[in-house]
Amino acid sequence: MEEIILFLLTFLLVLVIYELFVVRKYRIDDKKSKVKEKEPFEIQYLIKRYHIDMGKVSYNQLLQLVALVSSFDIALIVSIITRLDSFLLILLVGIILTFVVIVVSYYFIYLFYKKKGMIKYGKHK
Repeated sequence: MEEIILFLLTFLLVLVIYELFVVRKYRIDDKKSKVKEKEPFEIQYLIKRYHIDMGKVSYNQLLQLVALVSSFDIALIVSIITRLDSFLLILLVGIILTFVVIVVSYYFIYLFYKKKGMIKYGKHK
């Protein structure tokens, strides 16, 4: 039960922080505005790696989805590494898990948008 509470609290805390400092900063206020020149790294990665068609995708929706996925990723990693005892093991597992979980979760975002037909075809297999 403690693990679930830790996961939920971590998820909510990271989500609130992400909403305050990232989503709020990069959100587009009206539909006439274009995407800002400087985007969060996560958005840049998804667009360049998976060729998301920003003409079809709502930028604000993508920001929200990235906030949810990133919060989940961090909460999952924290929940896993808090079960370990050794500091070096925590550090090693934390670094490895961070890369693996982020790559896998962003791939799931790609699959979500691919299923909805919001990927520029011919660019990514």
